[in-house]
Amino acid sequence: MIQLQYAEIQAESVADARERERELIQRSIDLLKRATQDDAETFALVEALHFTIRLWSSFLEDLADDNNELPKELRANLISIGIWILRESENIRQGESTNVEAIIEVSEILKDGIK
Repeated sequence: MIQLQYAEIQAESVADARERERELIQRSIDLLKRATQDDAETFALVEALHFTIRLWSSFLEDLADDNNELPKELRANLISIGIWILRESENIRQGESTNVEAIIEVSEILKDGIK
C-alpha cells in the first residue's frame, strides 16, 4: 500500500513538473509575442529574450544531468534545440537577427509535445 501511494505521488510530481514546464514555455512565448507587436518597446524584447535565455539555460542544465530520466536520444535532441534557441536569442539581442517568430514556433511545438 505504501509503495502504491509513493508511486502515485511520484507520478503526480512528474505530471506537475511537466505542467510547470509547459507554463514556463508558454510564458516565454507570450513575452516574445508581446515584444513583436508593432507598439512594443525595446525593453519588451530585452525582457522576453532574457526570460527565454534563462529558461533554456535551466532546461539545458537539467537535460545534461546524468540523473535526468529522459531517453538519451530525446535529451540530445532537446539539447540541440535548446542550444539553437540560445544562439538565436543572442543573435536577436545583438541585432544580428530578427527571427523571433522561429523561436516562437519551435517553442509552441515543444510545449505542445510535453505530456
